[in-house]
Amino acid sequence: MERTAPIVSSNRATVAVLILSLPLAGCNSVLDPQGPVGQSQRLILIDSVAVMLVIVVPVILATIGFAWWFRASNERAVYWPDWAFSGHLELIVWAIPALVITFLGGIAWYGSHALDPFLPLASKTPALEVEVVSLDWKWLFIYPDQGVAAVNQLVIPTATPVEFRLTSATVMNSFFVPQLGSQIYTMGGMTTHLSLLADGPGEYPGFSANFSGDGFSWMRFVVKSVSAGDFKSWLEQARGAGSGLDDASYAELAKPSKDVPPTIYRSVEPKLFERILDQTTAGPTTRHAGG
Repeated sequence: MERTAPIVSSNRATVAVLILSLPLAGCNSVLDPQGPVGQSQRLILIDSVAVMLVIVVPVILATIGFAWWFRASNERAVYWPDWAFSGHLELIVWAIPALVITFLGGIAWYGSHALDPFLPLASKTPALEVEVVSLDWKWLFIYPDQGVAAVNQLVIPTATPVEFRLTSATVMNSFFVPQLGSQIYTMGGMTTHLSLLADGPGEYPGFSANFSGDGFSWMRFVVKSVSAGDFKSWLEQARGAGSGLDDASYAELAKPSKDVPPTIYRSVEPKLFERILDQTTAGPTTRHAGG
């Protein structure tokens, strides 16, 4: 009995911490969007939950109400042993779920077309093209027009659409920046496309959302959204530092490694992304996820 009080106190403290942390649950997540795609996805999520609650909440209240009304001590409750059918009840039972499915189907149809990853985002600012390669176990970002590349770090200008071309040098992976939206897969020998935009400056975590082997937990990167001037300064700094990314350095980079720090390459071999896509580089061949 002497040990009960500290245990109870510890349990209460744990529960209190969990409750107090609930308001922060949306930080760095899809519930804290920082771009138009993320905002649209959050709206779809909220609308879907609201539509489903239209049927969930009445069912819960009706269950509680029936249990209370037909309790053993309620002499006013009437038992109808020969009751078999009610047209009004059948209408309610079938109409409400049908309406819910219709609304959810409409939301899904609209969202799947409006948020098509292949569609460019409307903007007066020209889009920035970035080529993305998932490796074991890191992310390679190539800026083909700027001639630089980075590992586990993606720097983009604020309020500028970013058009991604994505592929994998090994197994299937999944590129996901929750605050910007739209998880999309990378596959060896194939390209996928994605358009994102960051509304304001900041740092947004990204990661792989598809298991890809031993170093999966370290496949994380940071998206840094900066002003146009700071982006130009970063490009100048990148071109004056680090080494070049050619076949030899790519072959070294492509070797499996974990917890790789952010790295910048001042130059990139022309058409490197295409040769990774065609699997004609000195990098790895496609393997199984457990390899």
